Amino acid sequence: MYKHLLYLIAAVLSLPAYAYTPTPEIIKSQNDFQNDRFGIFIHWGIYSMFGQGEWYLNYGPEAEEYSKAASAFYPANFNASEWAQAIKGSGARYICFTSRHHDGFSMWHTDQNKYNIVDATPFKRDVLRELADACRDNDLSLHLYYSHLDWIRDDYPQGRTGKTTGRDSLRNSDWKSYRKFMDNQLTELLTKYGPVRAIWFDGLWDHDEDPVPFDWELESQYELIHKLQPSCMIGNNHHLAPFPGEDIQIFERDLPGQNTAGLSGQEVSKLPLETCNTMNGMWGYKVVDTNYKDSKTLIHYLVKTAGLGANLLLNIGPQPNGELPAMALSRLKDIGQWMGKYGETIYGTQGSDFNADWGTSTRLGNRLFIHILTPDSKDIYVPVKEDVKCAVLYDDRNRRVRFSNKEGGIILHLDTIPDKIDNIVELTL
Repeated sequence: MYKHLLYLIAAVLSLPAYAYTPTPEIIKSQNDFQNDRFGIFIHWGIYSMFGQGEWYLNYGPEAEEYSKAASAFYPANFNASEWAQAIKGSGARYICFTSRHHDGFSMWHTDQNKYNIVDATPFKRDVLRELADACRDNDLSLHLYYSHLDWIRDDYPQGRTGKTTGRDSLRNSDWKSYRKFMDNQLTELLTKYGPVRAIWFDGLWDHDEDPVPFDWELESQYELIHKLQPSCMIGNNHHLAPFPGEDIQIFERDLPGQNTAGLSGQEVSKLPLETCNTMNGMWGYKVVDTNYKDSKTLIHYLVKTAGLGANLLLNIGPQPNGELPAMALSRLKDIGQWMGKYGETIYGTQGSDFNADWGTSTRLGNRLFIHILTPDSKDIYVPVKEDVKCAVLYDDRNRRVRFSNKEGGIILHLDTIPDKIDNIVELTL
């Protein structure tokens, strides 16, 4: 906690004090984003070839050996349209794709170096361009993950990770050079691939142990992004309260207000919220990680996230051959079937104003959807603050649900203890 506090103080002190007012274009993107409620995260790069997750370079080989994997990266089964159709079928409304992770490999045809999927691999295809086209064809918004840190480039100032990769940042560190490289890449992403609804930054925490606060010069970088695409939102997975210029707040592996994973202890802001989590254990493909959460657990997580007024960004780590894992596709299909029936209780809804052990609620106008997820009784106390006109089963609106008033809310009297994935009662207020 003390270390985290020092990091917070240092981060705040390193930022310039400037006012940020979202433009009408950003406000529209924020509203569209909040209405979507569900997106899919894609962690994919040459690290998938090792089958050890996206942090493999940090723990194992030196960068010179690791980078040789690029010359053998040939994802023959990659099909952007199939990806987009499967993701669309899940009920998700946007994709966040890792354009460049901490290993420094760019998954588009960048002009800033040759270490990219077109120039460094025999595949020679710009997968980001194909994915961007597929997103447009399937009415999916595109968000792009971009790493602020780099475990390969010598000019990136050494942080607390990537110390064994063989780079010589101590002698060759050059922040101006590295910053120019990043800005040039961001300019490419925002001028050559059509509408990008958000840039999703990660890696600021790499300098949270610096004795002198590290100045990332975020103000000018954020201004560049907003200038290049006025409707492009900015989020930063720094595990802190949002900085000026940021348009969404990110929570990693936890619902807003929770911190079971130790990465999301920041205060919940009034910005649009997003929690990212994995289907299994890792973000990038790990060959032995087949411990996928079951469909019921994932649907519950989606519902609870919406109940907190937040979006769920659910991750998939594609295989090195370019396919989405069969288990991930199965989960997408199950979630899609559920969303096909109950998406109205998720999309465009407001979060709940109460917490409950048995579940949560979402709201659409004067309709309050009570999501009963884990009941232990057929009598459900709902701390609703407004008068309830009627209560019906969502699956059968002709079946009214009896309820009685109780101080601070009502008690729903169900015929039996429900045992479905999500038992929804619709209240008219």
